[in-house]
Amino acid sequence: MGQATSIFIGRGGGGPQCLELRRANRHGLIAGATGTGKTVTLQGIVEGFSAAGVPVFVADVKGDLAGLAMAGSPTSSGHAAWAARAAEIGYSDWRYADNPVVFWDLFGRQGHPIRTTVSEMGPLLLARLMGLNPVQEGVLAIAFRVADEEGLLLLDLGDLQAMLAYCAEKAAELSARYGNVTRASVGAIQRQLLQLESQGGDAFFGEPALDIDDLLTVDEGGRGTINILAADTLMASPKLYATFLLWLLSELFETLPEVGDVDKPKLVFFFDEAHLLFDDAPKALLDKIEQVVRLIRSKGVGVYFITQNPVDVPEDIAGQLGNRVQHGLRAFTPRDRTAIRAAADTFRANPGVDVATAIIELRVGEALVSLLQPDGAPSPVDRTLIKPPASRVGPLTDKERAVMIATSPLAGKYDTAVDRESAEELLADRAGATSAAAARAQEEAATAKARIDAAKEAGAQAKVAARARTAAEREAAKPSILDKAVQSAARSASSSIGRQVANELGRQIFGSRRKSSSSIGGELVRGILGGLFRAR
Repeated sequence: MGQATSIFIGRGGGGPQCLELRRANRHGLIAGATGTGKTVTLQGIVEGFSAAGVPVFVADVKGDLAGLAMAGSPTSSGHAAWAARAAEIGYSDWRYADNPVVFWDLFGRQGHPIRTTVSEMGPLLLARLMGLNPVQEGVLAIAFRVADEEGLLLLDLGDLQAMLAYCAEKAAELSARYGNVTRASVGAIQRQLLQLESQGGDAFFGEPALDIDDLLTVDEGGRGTINILAADTLMASPKLYATFLLWLLSELFETLPEVGDVDKPKLVFFFDEAHLLFDDAPKALLDKIEQVVRLIRSKGVGVYFITQNPVDVPEDIAGQLGNRVQHGLRAFTPRDRTAIRAAADTFRANPGVDVATAIIELRVGEALVSLLQPDGAPSPVDRTLIKPPASRVGPLTDKERAVMIATSPLAGKYDTAVDRESAEELLADRAGATSAAAARAQEEAATAKARIDAAKEAGAQAKVAARARTAAEREAAKPSILDKAVQSAARSASSSIGRQVANELGRQIFGSRRKSSSSIGGELVRGILGGLFRAR
């Protein structure tokens, strides 16, 4: 069956259907209604890639792909059906076997935590994740630009919240440099971040970030590691689920080197519930998905979409999917009939198969298969019975999963989160330094003001003291009451003596008839003057 170069899928009317490893990075599609056997088909293809030494990443939406870690059992309830199918298609090599599995979980509950940084996610995918409008997306891009220019690492949601608050404070300055940045737009983004955080997004953003090389490992036997993402809880946040897987594809595209055509892929990526990736996606995001799908082939990565309806995948992307497995569809609605016509038109015609009729007649475990041949051309569509799986079909017990996680080669590497200095801490330090500088400036201003006030007070007191001294000096210069009395008496006496002297001189000169009076007056004058001088 050519196991060295291909993976056996099943047997159809035209013989075995094998997926060529050299063409496996041309991507593929597994589609079909619920309960038609998509999961078993996916499980068998994943087992084939692992056995060929190709690492795989697959999202486990329902929890039953975890059974890949354990071998199937002849005592299981489905063993008889699997054995009958193996006999029907002549699959003599079928036997039960386990696979090397590493469990991952964005929330760190059912596997090793997967983290990335806000910077690595980028504004485009974050805007998609938060459902931002074009204006808000532009503001978010400006926040990333400012963080890059100022050397501020955006690692977790706390860093982004701090960065947005910083942009709001400098809205006027940033608007002049980059365009309109309003507090209202920043506030809207911050509210969406809070919702994302409440959905568990805070567990996804941080460090240690996922090392892509840890997805590309093989075990000691050369089997490719099957990386299983526990997505049953994650499906409650479909935007987070789709954005994470798109981010992972983008990281693979950015990280892996160009290898061109290789004998087998370096990694095969299975995107279950693929419609979540495309629902309500803006054109810019669809363009991003198409670009990654188109170009990641050259990095040696194959991408396979699993979905219920083939019309879930946009035409531009569906055109890149060379390997197709179409399980049964039901023609209950107009959309179902549209899907049937679309599926029939995408297969290479086979005269022996009426695709439109066969799609609604396919039994469980049967599919229409068209795979790329060694020359790159698609094989004619064939009605194929899919091979039975070698591993367990169904979930693990909690104990089994715990043992697998504890014995994983990556145990302990990602389990403890690391919070190193980044935008949140640096901006807080800046704010603290600014506050401290403002406090010091305020203190210095207060000290200077106190000095000025003290100088003014001292000057005022000096002026008061000077005025007091001047008043005292003036007061001291004033004559006392006794001096005033003496001066007054002296003035009075002088006036009286002056009159007496004048009268006496007049009498002496001109003569007088009353000499006795003159004599009495002269004695009186002498007596008064003598008394005054004695008193002093």
